[in-house]
Amino acid sequence: MLDLTALPGAIGPHFWPLARLLGLFVSAPLMSEKIITKKVKIGLAVLITLLIAPGLEPVTTPFISVEGLWLIMVQLIIGVTVGLTLQLGFSAVRFAGEVIGLQMGLSFATFFDPFSGPNAPIIARLFNLLLLLLFVSFDVHLVMIDVLVDSFRLLPITPRPLNGESFLALARAAGLLFSCGLMLALPAVTLLLLLNITLGVLNRLTPQFSVFVIGFPLTLGGGLLALMLVMPLMATFADGLFSTLLQHLSAILTAMADNPQA
Repeated sequence: MLDLTALPGAIGPHFWPLARLLGLFVSAPLMSEKIITKKVKIGLAVLITLLIAPGLEPVTTPFISVEGLWLIMVQLIIGVTVGLTLQLGFSAVRFAGEVIGLQMGLSFATFFDPFSGPNAPIIARLFNLLLLLLFVSFDVHLVMIDVLVDSFRLLPITPRPLNGESFLALARAAGLLFSCGLMLALPAVTLLLLLNITLGVLNRLTPQFSVFVIGFPLTLGGGLLALMLVMPLMATFADGLFSTLLQHLSAILTAMADNPQA
């Protein structure tokens, strides 16, 4: 017969790292896309757990207890924090796409996105797809998993509380990365602003000049020209963005590992 009393001891070494990995796959770029089914996420999490569990320290905390519930929450928080930190870069790029689309007059051009679910502006979705391809091309998804595996050495599976300073570091990282998104949109926004100023001056000099007739085609054409100039620089921008993300992620995990009672 199956000995149920030995079941927690057999599942325990795999359950806690599985919770951390599931927290990562729920929030991380690429894995959080709706096209990735739940079965695939759970299967990958179980596979990675089976590979890393033998090298982790044993945990004796019982599942059905207050400490066990807190330990599950801590593992989920760590995994979600790693995923959200990397998602900040994609949010910054989508923000840049929305700003450019607004200046081009394409803010109304939204469509249903089958990958993420809700309606998305077309320029923001284009930037998001390009960054997602670069995310895979630069093997950042493998680095992301490697960082989470290394986090078990920095943040072992113990019921001690996390340091709240790490969440302040996450908020600071969000501010810096949104400024990176603004820098990505700045060339196109500057070009479109100069174009609008030129049209305004022409309208004042020649009142019979109908700016509304040629304003939208010129703005749209100028925006497409700006995108054509920005696209070749996307790979260099993404490389620097991912490097900044990983640096902030290392600082956040280090701050999280500091003992708040020290």
